[in-house]
Amino acid sequence: MAASPSASAGVHGISSFSGRSMGSRLVLQVAGGSAADAEVAWVRASMEMAAAEAALSRFREDSALTRLNAAVGSAAPSVVDRRLRRMLALAHRAQRLTGGRFDPRTLEVMEALGERAGVRYTAPAAPPLRCDTTWLRRAGREQLWIDAPIDSGGLGKGLGLRWALDAARRAAPRASGLLLDAGGDVVTDGRPRDADAWQIGIEDPSGSGEPLAVVAIRGGALATSSTAVRSWRAPDGSLAHHLIDPRTWRPADGGLRAVTVAHADPAWAEIWSKALFVGGARSLGPEARARGMAAWWIEEDESLHLTPAAAAMTIWQR
Repeated sequence: MAASPSASAGVHGISSFSGRSMGSRLVLQVAGGSAADAEVAWVRASMEMAAAEAALSRFREDSALTRLNAAVGSAAPSVVDRRLRRMLALAHRAQRLTGGRFDPRTLEVMEALGERAGVRYTAPAAPPLRCDTTWLRRAGREQLWIDAPIDSGGLGKGLGLRWALDAARRAAPRASGLLLDAGGDVVTDGRPRDADAWQIGIEDPSGSGEPLAVVAIRGGALATSSTAVRSWRAPDGSLAHHLIDPRTWRPADGGLRAVTVAHADPAWAEIWSKALFVGGARSLGPEARARGMAAWWIEEDESLHLTPAAAAMTIWQR
């Protein structure tokens, strides 16, 4: 977190605070309630995000995840704290529920493609990855093995948002609504005091600065998987990005630029936005509609598409 977050209070009955966490700008808005409760809510939310970063970030030398990745190949199991255990268990479950399209074992793949972000993985090379769920083994409640280095990616941020919003709500029980935004991934509880819903823009991946759509959300989360931020040139000159398709262990190439999903939980919003992105433009609409999901997606021709559930939440689109 930034050492000196900024704050403003009393704008339309909303107290607003901002700082940084997990490489993103972090914003908390508290509607209604007391100013003192709002201050405490910001402190508690900031602490939860900082704790999530310390456990789950692959961009920190001292994180619990970095230590676990360094232990790949060890005969002895690693002792893992509760936040990292929860992230690994959720990633394992998500892999099963998405038919393998969500898989956290992408760190070696991205490094082989030339990504130079985060802590370098220096353990001996693992055998070729398979699309299976045997990568996580447990040895009791707090000990486990992983067979390949893990990239927590958006899942770590989603869990941080889940825990931080819970902490903020406990600190400000009289607030009519809370909104927590980490670099465009958003989770809300309740609503603004003088409005029916929070209004959130769907970002244009082309970088125009103008939203492609504005969404009304009354509790729950929005998460986006996009090639707009983490992309680079691979050694062979091709354009690579961090959204790896576990069926090919190559950057997903399904005709999409960005996918946004609404879900009751921010971590699951992250999971499904990535899984739908990996599935590609052809299957995205039918699957999201069959699951009743609110999903917005931008195809390579920059066209915006919405499921019926998403259209019901959209109050404006370009």
